[in-house]
This record gives sequence, structure tokens and C-alpha cells, in this order.
Amino acid sequence: MQEEDWIEIYASSRRGDCDERALVLMSVGIPVEVRQARGLCILLTAPQAADAAALQLAAYVRENRPKPPPLRVPVHPDAWMGCALYAVVLVGIAHAAAAAVFGVDWFAAGMLTGDTVRAGALWRVVTALTLHADSAHLLSNLGFGITFGYLLGQLIGPGIAWAGILASGAAGNLLDAALMPVSHRALGASTAVFATLGMLAGYAWGRPALGRRGRWAPLIGAIALLALTGSGGERTDVLGHLTGFAAGTALGAWFARLSTPLLERPRLQQSAAAATLAVLAAAWALALSSTL
Repeated sequence: MQEEDWIEIYASSRRGDCDERALVLMSVGIPVEVRQARGLCILLTAPQAADAAALQLAAYVRENRPKPPPLRVPVHPDAWMGCALYAVVLVGIAHAAAAAVFGVDWFAAGMLTGDTVRAGALWRVVTALTLHADSAHLLSNLGFGITFGYLLGQLIGPGIAWAGILASGAAGNLLDAALMPVSHRALGASTAVFATLGMLAGYAWGRPALGRRGRWAPLIGAIALLALTGSGGERTDVLGHLTGFAAGTALGAWFARLSTPLLERPRLQQSAAAATLAVLAAAWALALSSTL
């Protein structure tokens, strides 16, 4: 058979495209010829090799198809602001409790206790999140809380993030109080810290753009933190950790269903931040007035 009987299997205005495909076909023993015609570069082969050539070229295209650009997850630049307020609140209340400001025992007024919460002292599910037994307890919750709160604030904005942290932390404490023995006592932001991890986990699972690693990281972090802080002991409220994580996961999954533009609205972020501070102030006002 003469080369004039060969058939066209590819054409391009770029000579390099034809040369690349010619090399692919020749590497598997398929005869090819590159010619110029109609202002294009033409790739030819024998009729009996046309089907095999088509399969090889299709495989070449699949293997060299450009990967789509990675989805960009919007990051809020002011995530640090919520962390700063978190630190100010915890440190400020720690000083006030240590100095017994207003002549009140802040620990007695704000600690989470099963009997008082069941009796209607619901403010304790909020105030207990801001009290700490000692400086080591405070520093631990500051470190973990700021780290995880910053990550969550980057994803959904600082106002909404910390409103959600307070809400899920309080929900975790409420469930903890309902399940704990009547005589049990608990305090500290660790329930809110685990709630933050839960929100990260729930939000990540609802946002595939974060990738597989981003979806598993919060869950792994929660397990590691639980192991680090211990699974028992006088000052470890494991039930509170678990209820906080569960409440945060549910809320984070709900946030993942909201549209990103909604979460990016500045006024919504500001309103959520103001509401968070207002709830904290109201809870402590109720706690302090109950002892007077």
C-alpha cells in the first residue's frame, strides 16, 4: 500500500501537537506520517492501523488532560479579632473571680452544677465556660481555644464563629448537666473548645472543597486532644467534652449548608459578635444578682 492511501487521524495548527502524537504512535509500533496541508499539520496512518491509532491518541489525551484549578476556599482576614476577645473575656473573668469583685464568689455563682441547672439556673451553662480552676487550666483552654477558634473564624467569619462556639458550648453544658450526677461540678472552656472542633468537623464534612485532609483533621484533632487532656481525673469532664463536640458538629454541619455570601456579610458578623457579648454579659448579670 502506498503512503498516498494513508488516512488522516489528527490535524492541528501547531506542529508540536502533531509531533508529540506521532512519537506516541511510533513508540507502540504504529506507522505515521506528518504532513502539511490546508495550512494545518496533518497526522496520517495506514487504514489497518487507524483504530489502534485512535485508541492510543484517546488514551494520550486522557492522560494529559489539564487538571482543573483547585477550588479556593474564602478566608476571613479578621479571624484574629474573635480570638482576641476570647482571650480578654477569659482573662478578665479569671481576674474578677480571683479578686471576688463585688464581694461575690464567682465560682459559686457561675459553676456548672447539675442540681442548680435542673432547678432553672440556666445561666450557668454559659458562665461555667468562662471559669477556670487555676492558671494552668486557663492557659490550656486559651491556647487550644484560640488555635481552633482562629481556624473556624477563617472559614465562617469571627462573629458567626464565636457565636456558634458559645451556643454549642452552652448546649454541651446543658446536656452535660442533664446527664451528670446531681452532685457533680464542672467549669472551664474545654467544652467550648471541643465544640469548636466539632464545628470544624461538621463544617468540613459539608464542604467538599476543603479536601479529604481538611475533612478528617478536626476529628483527628478531637481524639488527640481528648487523649492529651486525659480521659479521667478530678478536673476532667469527659462527658462535657463529648457533649460539646456533638453539639458543635451538629451546628457546624448546619453552617455548611448556608451560602458563603451570607456568611461574608460584615453586618451579620458584627451582629453575631454583639449578640455573643450580650449573652455573656446577661448570663453573668443573672449569676451575680442571684447571690446578692
